Amino acid sequence: MYGVVTRNADEVEMEPFDLGFYEVKDVTGRAAAPLPNAVNMVSCFGDNAAASENPDLVPVDERGEPATRDRDYFDWAYICPTHAEYREGLLEIIEDCAAESDDVRLDDVGFPREGFCRCDRCERLFAESDRERWADWRADVITEFVADAAELVPGRLLLTLYPDPYPGHLRARSGLDVDELSEHVDEFVVPLYDTEYATTYWLETIARGFRSRLGGDYDVHGAPPETPFSLELYAVEVDVDDLIRAAEVAETYAKDVYFGYDANNAAAALRRKDADSRDGEVHRPD
Repeated sequence: MYGVVTRNADEVEMEPFDLGFYEVKDVTGRAAAPLPNAVNMVSCFGDNAAASENPDLVPVDERGEPATRDRDYFDWAYICPTHAEYREGLLEIIEDCAAESDDVRLDDVGFPREGFCRCDRCERLFAESDRERWADWRADVITEFVADAAELVPGRLLLTLYPDPYPGHLRARSGLDVDELSEHVDEFVVPLYDTEYATTYWLETIARGFRSRLGGDYDVHGAPPETPFSLELYAVEVDVDDLIRAAEVAETYAKDVYFGYDANNAAAALRRKDADSRDGEVHRPD
C-alpha cells in the first residue's frame, strides 16, 4: 500500500495513493483542524512556536543549554516531555483527531537527544520515581505518554521512529523503548529521507535492520515483524526514476511505503512504476 504525507487537505484522497496522512500539528507549531478522511498526524514534542513563546517548555542539558534550532544538529525546537500542561494539550489534540478519524499517527515523540532533559522538573520527577537509572525513567516517561494516547485512539495508533535500528540507540537517544512501545503501537513509521536517492544501499541496510530489530526474520521471505513497520520517503524535487528505485527497495522490507510532502511528484513516480511493470506483461489467447 502507498500513502502520502501532506499539509494539504485536498491531497489526502489523491490517486494513486491508498492512504493519506494529514498534519494537524507540525514542528513549526502550525495547527489545522483534523480531517475525517485521513490519518491525522500530530507532531508531539517538536514545536517552534510554543518554544519561542514560552522558553520554560524547552528541555535543557546538564549545562542548561536548551534544545532549540539555534543549536547545532537541531532542526526544530523541542518541548520537554514531562511538562504536564503541554502533555495535556497534546492529548486533547489527539482526542480531537480520533473523534474525526479512528487512526492517528504520533510524530516527534521522545526526548531530543542523549543528555536531555535536566530541567528542575525532570530532576525532581526522577528523584521521586522508583527508578535507579535515569535512562529507565526517561523510557517510562515516553511509554506512559504513548500509552495514554493509545487509550484515546479507537483505531490504529502509528508512531514515527528515528531511523536508527541499532539495538539500544533509540532508547539512549530519545527514551523510545521499542519493546515496551510495541504493547501500545499498531505500526511504526520510519522516515528515510534523502534529496536524491542516487544510491539505495543505505536505505536497504536501515530497512533490513528495522525488520530484524522489530522481531522479523532478517530474510525478507521469512516471518514479518511482530509490530509492522512502514517506510516514509521524501518526494520533494526528487528525480522520478530515483524515487521509483527507492520505493522498490522500501516495499521489499516494509509493510507499506509513504511519500512525504510532494504528492504530485510521488504520484508521478507511482504511475511510472505501474506503467513500467505493465510493459513486461504478455497476453495470450485461451
